[in-house]
Amino acid sequence: MEEPHAFVNRDDPIPTIVLDGSRTPSRSVTPSQQRANHDSDHSEADAPSRPKGLRGHFSALKGKANIQDHLVEKLLQQVIPVDGGRVQPEDERPGDGNNGGGHATTERPNFNITTMSVNFRRFNARIGVVFVFQERVERLLSWHRPTHTLSFLATYTFVCLDPYLLPLLPLAVLLVAVLIPSFAVRHPDPEMSLNSEQALGASAPYSYYSSSPRGPPLAPAVTVRPAKELSRDFFRNMRDLQNSMEDFSQLHDAVVSLVVPRTNFSDEAFSSALFAALFAACLVLSIASAALPWRLIFLAAGWAATCAGHPAVARALGSAHRKHLRPQSERVLSLVGRWAADDVILDGSPETREVEIFELQRLSPAGGEWEPWLFSASPYDPLSPARIAGEKPAGARFFEDVLPPKGWEWSEKKWALDLWSREWVEERIITGVEIETEGERWVYDIYDENADRVGVVEDPVGETKGSKEKGGKGYVPGPSWEEGEDGDVKRGEWRRRRWVRLVKRKRISDS
Repeated sequence: MEEPHAFVNRDDPIPTIVLDGSRTPSRSVTPSQQRANHDSDHSEADAPSRPKGLRGHFSALKGKANIQDHLVEKLLQQVIPVDGGRVQPEDERPGDGNNGGGHATTERPNFNITTMSVNFRRFNARIGVVFVFQERVERLLSWHRPTHTLSFLATYTFVCLDPYLLPLLPLAVLLVAVLIPSFAVRHPDPEMSLNSEQALGASAPYSYYSSSPRGPPLAPAVTVRPAKELSRDFFRNMRDLQNSMEDFSQLHDAVVSLVVPRTNFSDEAFSSALFAALFAACLVLSIASAALPWRLIFLAAGWAATCAGHPAVARALGSAHRKHLRPQSERVLSLVGRWAADDVILDGSPETREVEIFELQRLSPAGGEWEPWLFSASPYDPLSPARIAGEKPAGARFFEDVLPPKGWEWSEKKWALDLWSREWVEERIITGVEIETEGERWVYDIYDENADRVGVVEDPVGETKGSKEKGGKGYVPGPSWEEGEDGDVKRGEWRRRRWVRLVKRKRISDS
């Protein structure tokens, strides 16, 4: 009984690898020669006592390859950080006292040349089953055997017409494609030869020639084993993996060139028109989806896609695409692009917002005059956290030092004074201040004569008290603000007024 082999594509020629430039590559081996000489090739490639040919060259270079791997790994360790460039959180770093009682988390290994090489060899030895499945699907859809394709279409038709059969499909595939062939391998047909009497007509009964499931199994069970390194199956997998990477790259580039320029709003008019069309399609399908004959649609689509893979149909479709479909599609795309550029109305003006800044001035203790202090984003009112904590206000000394927010730019040339001081005071629920309704619109702190601090508080019995005792910490500002003019009352240490200016969104360059 033949020993089971790994899953590989055995019908294609073996890829040729030239180790010496002076040697000419040998011709490709045909599929029939591969099947005839497969066992002998494996025995020669796997025998350690005969290091000749391709395996002999690789055995001689094996030690050098290991040294090169170590040298490249040492070189990359000088460039790439030890932790793979990932910044570990503080609770995962070694030496931290907080994770003494925590459990260790499993981490993926970092990049390593040796690990990469080992994992690639293991992956390449086991990827053959994927290529076998891919080849069988391609043969099925390309009408390599029409009976197989028609059987697939019949099964697909039954599933489309009766979707309740869909859960039955994987079970049937498991029975027909896995279990029955595995049982046939364990109970093979008897090997016999006809003698002269049987050849003249004295034939044995039919049960004598056919295999019977009765009795113990006669052959070992089929197994899926990885391809051996440096064997023909291993290099077939490498060739198929190389071609698959190229196919994926071409498919990726084709999808990117077709979809991304139309959906990334580089052409904002076309992308907006596409968005409107997709939104309308969503609305239509949300209403009419229940009325569509989805069984017939999937049935027709499956038959059309499978019939398109027939060689004769594929040639006819390719000729029709070159002669008729391509010119018409280009014309339609040009019409859609022209319509989107002319009829789609875009808001060309950028988004604008209003920003504010507060001009703070402080009363000089010596001369009693107001000194310009700075421009701050906070009004530094008596209830502000920085004021209560005793911190100084933060900001810029001059108007020119005030910058727009990140991602914005100035839309106006100058700042404008906010003449409606009462509004922004009421919006922020600021208390203990006096509002100047005319003139320069300053908002002053109210001075507390009893406590020598700004802010007053009403006593429950009606008496006015200071907001703190002498030597205490902190104070409680007054519950409201007052309107007044310059000279009415004695003011506190700070005054502020609000300036506004418009900003607009900054255009981000392509670079």
